[in-house]
Amino acid sequence: MRELKILAVVVVLTLVTYWGVEPFAHSQMHPHVEPANYNFAEADKETTKEAVTVAKEALEEAQKENNEKDIHLAQVEYDNAVAFEKTMTDFWTANEEVTSLTGNAENGAVLVQSNCTACHSIEKQGFPQLMDNASAAAAYGVVPPDLSTAGKIYTKDYLVAFIKDPALASKVSHKFVDGKIHPMPGYGWMQPQEIADMVAYLQSISPKEMTNKEVFTDACQRCHGIKYGDMQGGTMAAKTPNENIKAYMGKLPPDLSQYIRSRGESYLHTFVNDPQKHLEGTAMPRVGLTNDAEVQVVKYMQEVGDSKKEQREALGPKFLIYLVIFAIFAWLWKASKWRDVH
Repeated sequence: MRELKILAVVVVLTLVTYWGVEPFAHSQMHPHVEPANYNFAEADKETTKEAVTVAKEALEEAQKENNEKDIHLAQVEYDNAVAFEKTMTDFWTANEEVTSLTGNAENGAVLVQSNCTACHSIEKQGFPQLMDNASAAAAYGVVPPDLSTAGKIYTKDYLVAFIKDPALASKVSHKFVDGKIHPMPGYGWMQPQEIADMVAYLQSISPKEMTNKEVFTDACQRCHGIKYGDMQGGTMAAKTPNENIKAYMGKLPPDLSQYIRSRGESYLHTFVNDPQKHLEGTAMPRVGLTNDAEVQVVKYMQEVGDSKKEQREALGPKFLIYLVIFAIFAWLWKASKWRDVH
């Protein structure tokens, strides 16, 4: 009976830790954020509205304290939040006209090749990179992506938005103020049908299938490297040299070899989908990946940083069964040895 009481105490303390302490600690270290949202217009509407609410509450708090300087600063923040909410609403509303159109891929080929190939390569269509990575990074701050797979890995809405205004689409407009401009010019001056045609062309040339590594390479490797290699042992250096990407981003982007372990799947999905949810003001852009492409990116990071996950998870139930059997035999052995004593 004494042993059962001890067991009960251990079980209760374990459950309290598992269901109480651990979730609380996790909530403090990793505050809750909304799930990944691939409807970027809807996502931006929610985040800008929330920003206005927060700024309004800060203004009201400053007014209660009646500090003139704080009131002025809070008023500026509130006005900026309201103005940015309108900017984003107007931006996505205007994009709806483009996304509703049926694009002409043949006409889009002419437009893309005449407007984009001066900076971007399209290797699979015979348009090679005009400069090496180091030269391109020196010219633009970051190596421009090859567009061969853009129609596959990015959502249609995002492609439309990015063509029109890269800074707003990728949520890094806060970086490009006081005369600073995004390295890619916006093409918002184009007719809606022309942008729809360009997107149709990018989708028409994109591959039907891509490996996890190929998606990661096209989505992430311009800035991030894989230092410790994948299951085949190969390492992947970032395409943009360290000195250029550090100057462009403000700091050196992290190596992603072990991020699946240090951050976890849920964090990575929400971070790739919208980095601002976790790090407000970060220089990392919203990547604009489709749900499927994002899953492939995270899966590749798992292949690199946690290749034994499936074996480890398969071993778990077997080990628990072993412990139960061992506990039964231990109890029977104890009972047989102490029966006479009790």
